[in-house]
Amino acid sequence: MGTVVILGVFVADTAYRATRMPVMGETILGNAFSLGPGGKGSNQAVACARIGAETHMISLLGQDDFAKLALDTWADAGVIPHVRQLTDSYTGAAYIFIEEASGDNAIIIAPGAAALISTADIDAQTELIASADVFVTQLEQSIDAAVRGLEIARKAGVTTILNPAPAAELPDGMLALCDYVTPNETECEALTGIAVTNETEAQKACVALRDLGVKTPIITMGEQGAYLFGHGLVPSVKAGDVVETTGAGDAFNGAFAAALAEGKPPLEAVRYGCATAGISVTRAGTAPAMPSRAEVEALL
Repeated sequence: MGTVVILGVFVADTAYRATRMPVMGETILGNAFSLGPGGKGSNQAVACARIGAETHMISLLGQDDFAKLALDTWADAGVIPHVRQLTDSYTGAAYIFIEEASGDNAIIIAPGAAALISTADIDAQTELIASADVFVTQLEQSIDAAVRGLEIARKAGVTTILNPAPAAELPDGMLALCDYVTPNETECEALTGIAVTNETEAQKACVALRDLGVKTPIITMGEQGAYLFGHGLVPSVKAGDVVETTGAGDAFNGAFAAALAEGKPPLEAVRYGCATAGISVTRAGTAPAMPSRAEVEALL
């Protein structure tokens, strides 16, 4: 089924649903609360494993209840952890506000121990990264660690994916290490200075990313779908009413990586990503947000 190694962060998601965001100094009553696993890297690993790839997760955790949540989450999904647990830090946590009417969200992340991932931690996993079919990272841990992972993977001929989230200024040459870069519209504008609201703008932004060294840019565009450079817009896949959009991008990236790892062509892999994201946004709390391979293939 292919092997995927993911470098990233686990955080415990504390999610609050309300009709609106409070203004500074204001307290309002919420409609619901949930506690569950999150973090872009961890979410992507769970999505990837549920599609069927042999999935390895590189990260750091504390030694606390949230660390147990991380390890249990990975065990349930079939993700193989490669982590150190620190006694002098905490496992990451996130505040998520969800607007009741739309399902849109706003998020604050405190990565905790995972913010301490160093290049030495990545060097210790050189053999693992080099043995993968696909290597994936994001920007919730240090950029230096992400760059080192990409360098090791590129040297070994491993397909590299950078999900440049949250948006950040990247060092020169980082994008040239990437076979695929998967920003959303906001992250794409931060990288290129080009606002993306439609296919024409997406094509222009992809050309800019290509000029920065990316082999194949992909822009995720929410309910429109994903723009694959060299093909065009791949439509989103509707699986039901949207409950919340938290983790939709992670669902896309994890499934996309899994499909690439087993040898599917990029267009088919993007379709897997869109279908996985389409199912994930219909779920909140009661069911696994990341669907199984069978569910994705049934939808496709």
